[in-house]
Amino acid sequence: MYIRSKAPLRLGLAGGGTDVSPYSDLYGGAILNATISLYAYTTIEPTEDGNITFEMPDSGVREVFPATEELIPEGPFILHKGVYNRIVRDFVHKPLSFRIATHVDAPAGSGLGTSSTLVVSLLGAFVEWLKLPLGEYDIAQLAYRIERIDLNMAGGKQDQYAATFGGFNFMEFYAENKVIVNPLRIRRHLQDELAHNLLLFYTQTSRQSAKIIESQARNVTEKKSDSIEAMHKLKEQAIWMKEAILKGELGKMGEILNFGWEHKKRMTQGITNALLDDIYETALSAGATGGKVSGAGGGGFMSFYCPGISRYQVESALMKFGGQVKRYEFTQEGLQTWRSTN
Repeated sequence: MYIRSKAPLRLGLAGGGTDVSPYSDLYGGAILNATISLYAYTTIEPTEDGNITFEMPDSGVREVFPATEELIPEGPFILHKGVYNRIVRDFVHKPLSFRIATHVDAPAGSGLGTSSTLVVSLLGAFVEWLKLPLGEYDIAQLAYRIERIDLNMAGGKQDQYAATFGGFNFMEFYAENKVIVNPLRIRRHLQDELAHNLLLFYTQTSRQSAKIIESQARNVTEKKSDSIEAMHKLKEQAIWMKEAILKGELGKMGEILNFGWEHKKRMTQGITNALLDDIYETALSAGATGGKVSGAGGGGFMSFYCPGISRYQVESALMKFGGQVKRYEFTQEGLQTWRSTN
């Protein structure tokens, strides 16, 4: 028997960074994001050999351990181990024997929430296998605790909720890890138009988001007014973006994205660099009306709003950077799990 799960990666549209503590605790954060047709996949095969096996078949990385109640959270499977430790500690209270294989459709550090989405996918597979009584909010919050508390990884809160719930969501973040997910009903033709016009470009670079996020959090703690004001503006951007999409006013997207780009760069150092600035200006010169860098910034994916048929000119202009345009569709479903005997 195989237990399978998949969780969608997310494309941040507005408000990025306001879900990070301590800003969200002090001022409240707001983010608009949407899940896309790129996924983190998990397969669990229960075994009776007394071992725990972790595999990434696409990269050939594999580790095997004797089944135990706790694994040391380190190495290439640190996320897998963190999930396993929490499942044993909170729910089953005994060692489990199994084989896990995982795959993610985007590279780590690319800005689409890959790590958090993988944690959600792993959790979903365990929930399906062990029939754990966890709803969507429970899974998202547990994924957050595993990453941010158990594994002490810096980051925000949006990715875990996006991967679990799926679709277009306006999310609000408050003190004491209170999160409110507001699903948006976006007409299908508007989703298709947005996916056509919002070009997703992989810069073929990655970044260590933790350093950028830690610097951002430090700026809030140290009460640096320019950084805090920039986050206030990004929160306004999320509300502005939500209204534009709900009203079908996609022509405003470029302006809203550009507004966010200018203020995001003020949050902390490292969000942009000479290469990203060059890519951004090249896209605008070719016909894009605005854009952003995905996730914390510093590398990974960038997206650009290209009205009419300008995406083709923008795509051609960006090819000189040696990156890749990634085709996608917006998805409605979040975490999905199932069983198979094949």
